[in-house]
Amino acid sequence: MAAVLLVAGAFLLVLLYITLSQHSRKAQREPPGPTPLPVLGNLLQLDLNRLDLDLLNLSKKYGSVFTIHLGCTKVVVLSGYKTVKQGLVNQAKEFGDRCVTPIFHDFNKGNGRPILFSNGETWKEMRRFALTALKNYGMGTNIIEEKIIKECHYVIEKFENQKGTAFDSMHILHCAASNIISSIIYGHRFEYDDPLFKEMVDSNSESIRLTGSVAIQVYNTFPWLGPFLKTWKTLMKLIEDYRSNIRRLVKGLKETLNPQMPRCIVDSFLVQKHTLEESGVMDSQYHEDNLVYTVMNLFSAGTDTIGHTLSWSLLFMAKYPHLQDQVQEELSSVIGSRQVRVEDRKNLPYTNAVIHETQRLANVVPLSIAHRTSQDVNFQGYFIEKGTAVIPFLTSVLYDETEWESPLTFNPSHFLDEEGKFVNRDAFMAFSAGRRACPGESLARMELFLFFTSLLQRFRFSPPPGVTEDELDLTPAVGFTFSPKPHTLKLMDMRNKQTG
Repeated sequence: MAAVLLVAGAFLLVLLYITLSQHSRKAQREPPGPTPLPVLGNLLQLDLNRLDLDLLNLSKKYGSVFTIHLGCTKVVVLSGYKTVKQGLVNQAKEFGDRCVTPIFHDFNKGNGRPILFSNGETWKEMRRFALTALKNYGMGTNIIEEKIIKECHYVIEKFENQKGTAFDSMHILHCAASNIISSIIYGHRFEYDDPLFKEMVDSNSESIRLTGSVAIQVYNTFPWLGPFLKTWKTLMKLIEDYRSNIRRLVKGLKETLNPQMPRCIVDSFLVQKHTLEESGVMDSQYHEDNLVYTVMNLFSAGTDTIGHTLSWSLLFMAKYPHLQDQVQEELSSVIGSRQVRVEDRKNLPYTNAVIHETQRLANVVPLSIAHRTSQDVNFQGYFIEKGTAVIPFLTSVLYDETEWESPLTFNPSHFLDEEGKFVNRDAFMAFSAGRRACPGESLARMELFLFFTSLLQRFRFSPPPGVTEDELDLTPAVGFTFSPKPHTLKLMDMRNKQTG
């Protein structure tokens, strides 16, 4: 009997502790937001096709820090430049963990700990490796500049082959971006019609699109639905095929590896793995799964956002021909017919401003990748519990009315002073900010500048026959990232003023 009373007493004490703890938390001021329904949360109040627009509207009603409920999952949204900066930069440690949603867990089956979806020491080690490897294989140097310039020539050749016919440049631009990161990952580029390469580029694009679909957002809320969702099954098949192709390429590199002369990121990873194993360290981050998922992360990040941004840049130029005129006049007067180099950027302020404005308005990664609080946080007068999912809402930063004079229009003057000199803006967070900022930012900037200037130096872009500039649609195709909707453009060779 005494034992029963003791157990009952202990149970009551635990129950009392939990009740008081919950009451204490509720007594603290939590971020406001729309009232959630049981089980569903705010799902019926949100348009999952354009969650970015709903979050903008909610920020106007509830302020720069607010809460939404996706099913039973509480998500805190940070909105506006000052608030996002405070979270990602000033309180980077508290907001620095990654929130691994069910679909991202599925991507690596819980086995790998890739750069994007790990925390703690694992994340620090894998990010350190990635940054070091990217720099070792040319990021920010003349080595990679030469590779990008060479790739520009391949793109120009592909564009010339269109013979004046209006065409969709999306696939070509994605292949070009993929080849730059592939040259770092695998040590070589691919031909655009290489079946394996084409499959990887297409699979990557489709996977990222599906990851942002309504079906997968619902799956993230109710993971038990997975086997019943066609989209989830399609996505899992794409990812599995993607993994198999990477393993195939890694196998080929492993068979020809010379530890004294590593050729690429894969080689460096394998050398580090072998070194640790020889030292008796068997339980390290350097294992086969992590290699595959690190390659997946780098390939995806280095392909999708660059390819989409370049597609947006050409669409904007066709949409606003007077701005295209100014870019080409500046290129003609400063560069002439010679190859543009990275060092020319400082002498091309208007062109540089157009590239930055493209990134700002295109808003390619509107919601960033969700973060998670690493501890209880007091933030702008609100209490946010440890382990809470957090969305650093990048759209609200790039479209912040207090930071940009005309946030919803394409206006290169956002990045120019009164004398026409280029000025960077603190609210330009196209690469996110803080601990989780894009590790390949300098590489991406170099690619965007060299690809864009090389194409504008050579071609003039215009709407297809029968379509006016006003009819070009700037509504994004919504996925995990935002791309232009499928469209075609016509080009004219600037050297001879003839199409083709």
